[in-house]
Amino acid sequence: MLRSCLPVIICLALALPAKTQQIETAANKFINTLTKEQKEETLFPFDIEERYNFHFVPLARKGITFNEMTAEQKQLAIDLMKTCFSREAFQKTQEIMQLENVLIEIEKRKPDDHFRDPGNYHISIFGILSATTTWGWRFEGHHISFNFSVDKQKLVAGTPGFLGSNPGTVLEGPQKGKEVLKDETTLGFSMLHSLTPQQMKKAVIDTAAPKDILTFDKRLAMIDNPGGITYSELTPVQQQQFLQLINLYIHRFTKLFAEDRLKDIQKAGLENLHFSWAGYTEKEIGKGTYYRIQGPTIIIEYDNTQNNANHVHSVIRDLQHDFGGDELMEHYRSAHKAP
Repeated sequence: MLRSCLPVIICLALALPAKTQQIETAANKFINTLTKEQKEETLFPFDIEERYNFHFVPLARKGITFNEMTAEQKQLAIDLMKTCFSREAFQKTQEIMQLENVLIEIEKRKPDDHFRDPGNYHISIFGILSATTTWGWRFEGHHISFNFSVDKQKLVAGTPGFLGSNPGTVLEGPQKGKEVLKDETTLGFSMLHSLTPQQMKKAVIDTAAPKDILTFDKRLAMIDNPGGITYSELTPVQQQQFLQLINLYIHRFTKLFAEDRLKDIQKAGLENLHFSWAGYTEKEIGKGTYYRIQGPTIIIEYDNTQNNANHVHSVIRDLQHDFGGDELMEHYRSAHKAP
């Protein structure tokens, strides 16, 4: 029953070569195809509280879904996504959407049950688009949530940025062996296993993994005690592995934007980055695992505990720029004050 839808930190050459002006152009092309009713469903003011309504589970959401779009609109929505995602991250979003078909079969859902639905992914646009304004857009559904903010044609935020996978590894059926977030899993374990026994004692903060990412759907992401092992306590080879893992998450976005975020991390001091682990230290279905990277500007979390530890949640949070950040909102409100 298939439902179709569409050192130096290493910079990966996998990002789309899009200029920030292309985001506005792509969004406008999409908006211009919407009917009046669709616009009412899709377009919101920038300063509406809904913009902070971030989640990654199946629930009722604002915004137009792929199910409601024409073939042309679906393609334009995809074109918009490609202006903000790297090629790899875009591909992961498509694969995650199609995992809904796997869940339909696993859960033996009836044809009229749309709790699992690869077309039930929403696009919402916030604010008025122009070369001089502040606006944003959100792409969200089960196991995907990205929140982009643009100021004067410059992409200034792309977080919270969440990708999840259920199953983490498909165990049966036509997609058997599929592991959408394999890189997030493999590089995490590689980082852990690069540590000496003494280093691992410091990095492993708990023998039991938490039931989910700790930042969850919180508007303000913060974990008071990062714990774990710091960048400064690693060997040069281990430091490069650590940076490779960070790069994987930062490069969910296009190259220029990712490089800006990497500069923020470097400016705040690589020595202030922490790597921590909880749960089992070997990869095996049924054995829950969790890791976290935290620094002054960033929190990255990975959790695989649900559904017999075969259900992955991963997120990147920008502690300065989530949802555009307070500074951007103050700038927006100042520009819209009545004379």
